[in-house]
Amino acid sequence: MKISVGADHAGFQLKSELVERLQKQGHEVTDHGTNGAGSVDYPDFAAAVCRDVVSGKTERGLLVCGTGQGMAMTANRYREIRAAVCADTFSARATRAHNNANILCLGARVVGPGLAGEILDAFMSSEFEGGRHQKRIDKINGDG
Repeated sequence: MKISVGADHAGFQLKSELVERLQKQGHEVTDHGTNGAGSVDYPDFAAAVCRDVVSGKTERGLLVCGTGQGMAMTANRYREIRAAVCADTFSARATRAHNNANILCLGARVVGPGLAGEILDAFMSSEFEGGRHQKRIDKINGDG
């Protein structure tokens, strides 16, 4: 699967570890940075990932900052984006199955690398169930 990733300075280290994990699993990763611990503005990285997902260049996105919240707030301003902050595997699976989330947001200061990897695996391996959930997605998009 093609996935676009981005992080700010707080998420840089965790993002780097998760990119390696995704690549080892055979995913094609577009990494928009940041590539160091110097202070940067998270909306710039969220925008790059959202553009990839909206355009179809990538199927899903991963955004990492200190809490995941800033990235999610930014990403959810894009019409076709459904970004979810997850701190457990159940939520990661459910947000894919019920909400058709296409971007996972993680807080590097909230979850450690082991749990973050498990959350990412749950998100990447889950699919949207459609059916009764589709009408809700239509309403989120203003189509229902």
